[in-house]
Formats: sequence, structure tokens, C-alpha cells
Amino acid sequence: MTALSSHHPERVLEGDIAARMDRLPVTWLHGLAMLICALGMMLDTLEMAFGGVLAAVFSAPPNPVPAGELSLLLAAVFLGAMLGAPLLGWWADRKGRRTALVSLMLWIAAVSLAAGMLHGVMPLTLCRFLSGLALGGYPPIVIAYLTDLLPPRRRGTLIFCSLSLSLLGPPAAIFLVRWLTPLQPLGLEGWRWGFLLGSAGALLSGLMFLALPESPRWLQARGRSAQAEAGCQAFERSRRLAGTAAMPDLPETEVRTEASAEHDGAAHTGRRWPWVAGLFSLSPWATVAFPLLTGAVLTQRGFKLDAALLIFGLSSLGPLLGTLLASTVMDRFDRRLSMAACAVAMLACGAAFVFSSGTTALIVAMALFNLAISLYVTLLTVYGAELFPTRSRASATAGAWALNRTGAALGPLLLVPMLRDAGPAAMFAVVAASLVATLVLLSLAPRGRERRAVS
Repeated sequence: MTALSSHHPERVLEGDIAARMDRLPVTWLHGLAMLICALGMMLDTLEMAFGGVLAAVFSAPPNPVPAGELSLLLAAVFLGAMLGAPLLGWWADRKGRRTALVSLMLWIAAVSLAAGMLHGVMPLTLCRFLSGLALGGYPPIVIAYLTDLLPPRRRGTLIFCSLSLSLLGPPAAIFLVRWLTPLQPLGLEGWRWGFLLGSAGALLSGLMFLALPESPRWLQARGRSAQAEAGCQAFERSRRLAGTAAMPDLPETEVRTEASAEHDGAAHTGRRWPWVAGLFSLSPWATVAFPLLTGAVLTQRGFKLDAALLIFGLSSLGPLLGTLLASTVMDRFDRRLSMAACAVAMLACGAAFVFSSGTTALIVAMALFNLAISLYVTLLTVYGAELFPTRSRASATAGAWALNRTGAALGPLLLVPMLRDAGPAAMFAVVAASLVATLVLLSLAPRGRERRAVS
């Protein structure tokens, strides 16, 4: 240690800050960061949920649009995310997590305002594409930020608790549109009010991020030692939340010097990324494309728009309570095992939704499917973030997320015509194939780092 100190003092300081952050109890500052990140994620999911709302609105009379235009409208946000996610991840690793989060929230606020005011399907499609540029970057960057900040032995639980609030976004969007559609305040359709209120929320969220410190781990990794020390001290001075205690030192086998962390980054990231990228590439067929088209499935079966939105909205309430309950045990199991359980649940519930006819059965099946989605997506993003070192955490996970958005963009383009021409069963066959492939890949992927220190 003496030799390392004399030749590389910055490495010792970096390790010291990481160890100090790992030993901290959960403080009020941690809690504030979790809350603000959750509010931003709620707006992110609200914006994404609007794809399902728009699918129902523009599939039902008097607003049906041709399948090609609807496919492009639904895919546009994911095409934008496909391009925006890797660029924002790269930027977050170089300019800072907080800087990136503030900027993309302000971008969403501006574009959502335009989406609520412009007329015509093509201008709306353009706005959805521009929103996607920022929406694609938010989840991997916010998970990277929270992974940097939170104590390792409670990291998964705390991230789940934080992001469970985001699950209010989809039902809020759906019920808001359902309530406002017949009222049309100020002569504006209900779906337009969803965009306008989302714009105001994104502006508020972006301003709230300015109250948070930058990640001390990231600051030190970029050589900004004085700012890293100040950020670490801000967490150390913050009052401990009731019911939490300082974390004990990690076992010696889990303690890494900066030299070993650099080796890990160079030797392991290249081997781990393809597995993470493969899982991210497969997931959108079940976690995005299928839920996105449930509104269209219901209207195709003869449900009126009001009834379709009611079923869609009630089914989106399922994940909230389930995710809060699951957060208490998520750090106790291998991440891969938990994700495999979610994939099996999606297979069963998706089949039940496609082949059920009763309203209650449809609501229950889709609620459980949405619960499995919410658990799987968060687990996958946390799993990926934990595998990569601080210097490349945001860009590595965002790069994988871009592949996810690519699949999400292709999903509507391929599945909307399939749904209209061959029916729901043929569409779900594609989703089921992706879930089976996910189970195979999970059995071969590297083990996660639940309850362990990150580089």
C-alpha cells in the first residue's frame, strides 16, 4: 500500500472515497436523490406509456389511421431512443450524470409541449422521435447515477423502491386521457393534455436535479478529486434516515484497489457487454412491443375506446404494489434467476391475455404481465450497471439500451401489420420466441453483483 501511495496517490484517494460511500448509512441526501430520480422516471414511463394511448386513440373511430402511419407513430419514440441512448450515455460518462439528467429533462419538456400543440399525425410522429432522443437515455443514466451513490448491500432494494414510484406514470397517463377525452378542456383532446402536463412535470424535474450533487465516484474517476471529496462529505454530513445504519466494511475478497478496477474494466467489460447487449436486444419484444399493442388488441376485439382505456389503465396498476413488495427480497437472489422467473411469468400471462375473453381475466392477465415487465426491466438495467466500472458505466449500459430501443422500434413496424392480418395469437408467437431465447441467454450470462461493491 505504501508503494502504491507514493506512486499513485490519486488511486488511493479514489479507493478511499469509494469505500467511504460504500460504508455510509442511507441518508436524507440519498433519499432526496432517490425521490428526484423516481419523479423523472415516472415522467419517462408516462411518455412511453403514451404509445399505448395513441395506439388506442388512432385505432378507434373517429380517428383510425392507416396501419403504416400508426406503426411509424408508435415506432418513432424508439427510433429516437435508439440514436439518443448511446450519445447520452457517452456524454454522461464525460460531462457528468447530473448534467446529462438535467439537460435531457429540459429537452423532454420542450418537445412534449410541441407534441401537445401541433396538429397532424406526421408532426406528432416527429415530436415522438425527438422525445425519444432523451427518453432513451434517462433509464440507463439514472440507474448508473444511483448505482454510484447507494450502499452496495442495499443497492438493489433501494433502486427498486425508488423506481417503483415511476410505475404511477402509465396509469396516470391512461386515466388522465380517459377522463379528459369527453371533456376536452379549452377545446383540446385528452391526449394533448397528457403531453402538456408531462411537459410541465419534466421542466420541474430538470430543475430539481440541480439540487443534487454529482456522483463522487464519477468525479474521482474523471480526476476531479477536490469536487469528489466535497461530494462525498455532503453525503457524510447528511442525517441518517431512521432505521438505517452504517454499512460494515466489505469482506476483503470484495475490496478492490484502483489498479484491479482498471484491470477489471479492460479485461472484463469487453467480455460482459455482449451478454448484456443480447439480453437488452431480446427484451423489447415482450416488455415494450406487446404492451404497446394491447390497446389495439382490445379495440380489434370490439371494445370501445373508453372500455379499452379502462382495461389498459386498470392492468397498469398491478406493478406498483408488486414492485414495492419485490424490492424487499431482490437483493437476496441472483439477478439472473430473478429475471428468468419474470420471463416465465410473462410467457404465462401473455398467453392468458391473448386467449382470454372475459374482462376480468384480461385485466388480471395484463396486470401480472405488467408486473413481470416492471421487475424484469429494472433488474436488467441494474444487472448491467453493476457489471461495468464507473468510467464506462453509463455509456456501456446506454449502448446496450440503444439495442433495446432498436427492438422496440422494430416491434410496432412488424407486429402492427401482423396483428391486423393474422390476429393476436400470431403476434404473441413472436413475443414468446423472444422470451424463450432470453431464458437460454440468461442461463449462460455472467453472474450479477448483487450486494457486492462495484468498480
